[in-house]
Order: sequence, then structure tokens, then C-alpha cells
Amino acid sequence: MNSLLFTPYTIKDITFKNRIVMAPMCMYSCHQQDGTASNFHLVHYASRAAGQAGLIILEATAVTPEGRISPQDLGIWGEDHIEGLTNIVSLVHGYGSKVGIQLAHAGRKAVVDTPAIAPSSIAFNETMKVPEEMTEKQITETISAFQEGARRAKEAGFDVIELHAAHGYLINEFLSPLTNKRTDIYGGTPENRYRFLRETIDAVKQVWDGPLFVRISADDYHPEGLTIDDYVQYSRWMKEQGVDLIDCSSGAVVPAAIETYPGYQVKYADAIKQQVQIPTGAVGLITTGPQAEDILQQAQADLIFIGRELLRNPYFPRTAANELGFELTEPKQYERAPGIKK
Repeated sequence: MNSLLFTPYTIKDITFKNRIVMAPMCMYSCHQQDGTASNFHLVHYASRAAGQAGLIILEATAVTPEGRISPQDLGIWGEDHIEGLTNIVSLVHGYGSKVGIQLAHAGRKAVVDTPAIAPSSIAFNETMKVPEEMTEKQITETISAFQEGARRAKEAGFDVIELHAAHGYLINEFLSPLTNKRTDIYGGTPENRYRFLRETIDAVKQVWDGPLFVRISADDYHPEGLTIDDYVQYSRWMKEQGVDLIDCSSGAVVPAAIETYPGYQVKYADAIKQQVQIPTGAVGLITTGPQAEDILQQAQADLIFIGRELLRNPYFPRTAANELGFELTEPKQYERAPGIKK
């Protein structure tokens, strides 16, 4: 059968062989706590490429040591990180998949020994440390760190960069009025709260000309927080700046009860795609081929980001192809066990 899920998709000069994306998921597996890739990372990402995902996006990778979510996070703040990342890229490319990296800074949600920094001095909850409010000098330094991370990502050979502006981490903290109480040029109005992301995008694009994604939390799940309407406007600004795709997640900027169900975040990808006319990625309890295919057939998103299901099953694309009756081209090594009988 014809399947949109297994139709190639091109952004700029990069073509993904299908629309299945391995969503970035923290693995907390840098056991030396130095940010360098381990054997686990090599096996973890290469196995999903062997499983035929079109695009593999590495987990949140910290642009500064104090910007790690945990001491076990991957890093890209130093030149010594490039070799390990290059090895991952080479392995993923060897199976015909493209590979991206999510550049991140945890902001007030960093759980490392150094002081946490954030737009405003507000803790995430009563058990986490109170962050220091960033000075304009620290803001400038952090934007430069994102730029340097992008430069290193290019040197390592990545095909895609995604900026992590979701889940209550630093960029998200600047965007939301729940976490940004500043009265200078980085706070107050939507335009000012967007400024940190705007300057980060501009800085990254000075050294990176490949596909650029931004992951957002399209709903704060709080009566005084941001909603999809706010993110439609933010997405318009991102489109004007040359962002290529919006990866639509939600929540986690403040503690909140979130009702989850299969495809519960697809509506955000749909709203931004239709109202902004920019490509989007759908994520959130998408677990079957027919479910993913339906999202694409209804033009609710352009790419399907798979998280937990790819943790359960590195060969999810093969499973999805079987469910859809699609004959997936197998890697040569696996041709003796085709999923669809000819």
C-alpha cells in the first residue's frame, strides 16, 4: 500500500527516508559525568537506526556543564565531546538514517552541584534549589554557548539541530510568564520574553545552515500560563527567523496535572501547522503505525516523533510497516526475515 509514514521527507538538502523520528529522550548514561558519549550511546542510537527510523535525534545535550539536567547528561560544551558524537553520527549514517542533536540548557531544573541559573529567582518546586537570576552578561554567555554547541554539532556531522525550548528548561523559562518575572528587555511583554530564543536562533544560524527544529511546550497547563494561542504567535516569529520545523510537546514548566491519552499532543502540532503554515512534528503516546499514518493523512503534522515506543521496540518502523501492510526495505543483514511476504 502507499503510506505517507514511509514516504521520504526533505528539509533543505536533507532527505529522511521516512517520517518516523526518534524523539530526544534523556538517557542519563554519561557515567563518568564528563558529558562524553559512552558505549551505551553508540549501541542505543545505532540500534534505532538499524531499526529504520528516518531521523534519530539525540537526547538533550548540554551546552554548558551547569546547564545539565543531571550529572549523567551528554554534553557539547567542549571540543573533547566532538569525537564521541562523531562516532554516533557515523554509526547512524551507516544504516541510512539521518541524525540530529538537541541542544539544551536545564536552567532552574539543573540538578548538578553548581548554582542553577534562570530568568528569575523562582524554584520549580519546594524540593529544588532556588536559581540565581541571570545577569545580562550571563544571558550573552549562554547564547554564545548555544552557538558554540551548534558549531561543534556541525563539526561532528549532524544533519539536524533542535533547540530545546520545552519542558521547563531554560529557553522555556524565558518564554513563560510563570517563570519569567524580569523587568528588563528579556521580560514583561511576549516580544521581550521571546528575545532570548530569538537571539539564540540568530546566533545558531550564524554557524549552522542545515535544518533547524525547535521543540516547544505548547501549553503550560496553568490558568496564568501560556496556551497554544501564545505559541502560534511564537511560531510565527520562529518561521520569520528561518526555523524549519516546530516539534510540539507540552507542559513541565511548572508542576501540573496533565491528562494524557493516545495522541494527546497532536492538536498542538495541528494548530501550529494550519495557522502558521510551518512544518510540525507530532509527539505524545503515538504507539502504532495506523495511528501515525492517520495523523499524516489528516495533515495534522509532517513528521511523527516516537519516544517510549522506540524504547520498547528499536524496530518499531518494521512493526509499523507490518501493521500498514507496507513492504519495508530491510537492511541486507535482515533480508532472511522479511516482515511482509512477497
